[in-house]
Amino acid sequence: MSIVLKVQALRKCYREFTLNSIDLEVQSGSILGIIGPNGAGKTTLVKLIMNQITPDDGTVRVFDLDHMNSEKEIKNRVGYVGEEQHFYRRRTVEWTGRFVARFFNHWDQNRFGALLEQFGISRTKRTGQLSKGMKAKLAMAIALSHGADLLILDEPTSGLDPIIRREILDLLRDVARDENRIVILSSHISDDLSRIADRLAFMNNGEIILHGDKDDLFANWKRIHFREGSLAQSTIDMLAHVQKQQFSNIGVCRDFEILQPILSDGISGGDVRVENMGIDDILISMVNGD
Repeated sequence: MSIVLKVQALRKCYREFTLNSIDLEVQSGSILGIIGPNGAGKTTLVKLIMNQITPDDGTVRVFDLDHMNSEKEIKNRVGYVGEEQHFYRRRTVEWTGRFVARFFNHWDQNRFGALLEQFGISRTKRTGQLSKGMKAKLAMAIALSHGADLLILDEPTSGLDPIIRREILDLLRDVARDENRIVILSSHISDDLSRIADRLAFMNNGEIILHGDKDDLFANWKRIHFREGSLAQSTIDMLAHVQKQQFSNIGVCRDFEILQPILSDGISGGDVRVENMGIDDILISMVNGD
């Protein structure tokens, strides 16, 4: 698989925040989910990738091209949907489609019309009359109608009702699977990422603190419940966030593949219980540190 996006030593400094030396690679055929608490740096990273702001240091290459020399070519191949959609409020959906079509080399008017129909968006309605969910759908229709190879979405489902969220996520998943497009989805909604992402990047305080295959992360990150005296201290030392409780102790395992053989006797004997961890659990554990 080829590398579609390569970020190296990327840095952006503000008065009260620094995006610090980010390294990231995204390969073709993948859906990358970027998650982190508010203020983690997700939007800053997306804006740097989109060349909406200038980095203080480091490089961003998209399709092995850099924005300085190939910005028009890159943006013709990238579809972008942000948290807030900015359209000419007094113009209709139909006019908006014709307007944005002029900026792309491979605009597909038939695809745009089909997506409007699929999303239930009236062509004659002014964009200022659209709800937030309908604006997000219109932005998605535009992003999918110019043959973009890479879709970048920054909190696209924030504030939307569950039905619209599910519809947008299912469309993204189908597009990535059936049309072999690459999707980068930045979100604080872990359910969204669990549903469609195959790789995850966890951010906190301007850094990527964990990055890997989603299934591998879920397979290795476990919450371990164990009775007092059932585990050797050397085994307990391999756990993070160990807490003593009334009836059992609890700790976080970050490499269950290694620890499983050690725990097998305790599991079969009922002294040890293994609990799966979700994206939120992993993020909280990483943010809280060891």
